[in-house]
Amino acid sequence: MSGRHSGEAPTHTVEGTDPRLFVQVHEPQDAAIGNRPVLLIHGFSSSSALNWEATGWVAALLGAGRRVITVDLPGHGRSAAPDDCDSYSPSRIRADLLQIVTDAGARPLMSGDSSSGLDVIGYSLGSRLAWEFGATQPELVHRLVLGGPNSADPLADFDLSAAQQHLADGTPIQDVSTAGLLRMAQLLPSNNIFALLSLVEAIKSEPFDAAEAVPHMPMLLVAGDQDERAVTLPVLASIATAAGTAVKELLIPGRNHTNVLTNRAFKQAAIEFLAP
Repeated sequence: MSGRHSGEAPTHTVEGTDPRLFVQVHEPQDAAIGNRPVLLIHGFSSSSALNWEATGWVAALLGAGRRVITVDLPGHGRSAAPDDCDSYSPSRIRADLLQIVTDAGARPLMSGDSSSGLDVIGYSLGSRLAWEFGATQPELVHRLVLGGPNSADPLADFDLSAAQQHLADGTPIQDVSTAGLLRMAQLLPSNNIFALLSLVEAIKSEPFDAAEAVPHMPMLLVAGDQDERAVTLPVLASIATAAGTAVKELLIPGRNHTNVLTNRAFKQAAIEFLAP
């Protein structure tokens, strides 16, 4: 089932600034179904078009009668690349996301009302943001789906100075993870590479501690069984379970961190899990 989208959402203001994030609200053909909206949060150096549209997620959710909210993170896709580092901090991004979904009509959960609240699907870095968003917005978030999650943030160990030196004069980067992440970031022409480095710097200033604030709404954790990050999925599950959260785990055979999003079983499992 195809859907309609409203294009870029109206400019909003958070803490007195305009982050100029590119937002789209996709409407299902049958808008009268009344299911709660779904917010999609993409990964590092990607975009909503790459993670969610090209892989069929938006179409699948629209086909299930869901209203879909997509946003490009700062410095990614069609969003602006602010000069100030604070605009890239996870806490600031969460504040922007809250304003975005409020502007799009999401409202607090009400018992017996399947149109109230918000479901959130995050991938990779988006999973970290979704975890923290759910933990800080329990009155709004109904359920979480976290794809390619990690119990620690891979960007926390990113060698920022080595990356900056490489961009300046081509000096080889010794750290394999840093070199790989930078190479991935440079593959997408729409990315502002210096903005992405500001994002890394901001993330380093707010390290991810999954146990510090745990979401209490039900969550589905999904990873490809060939994804090196999949080994930490049970760690996240145990942290959430210890806090009293209902958790489901799903490993997708033969998929890695790059291609698991295209898997049909992942989409179907998420849609069924998020059913009202």
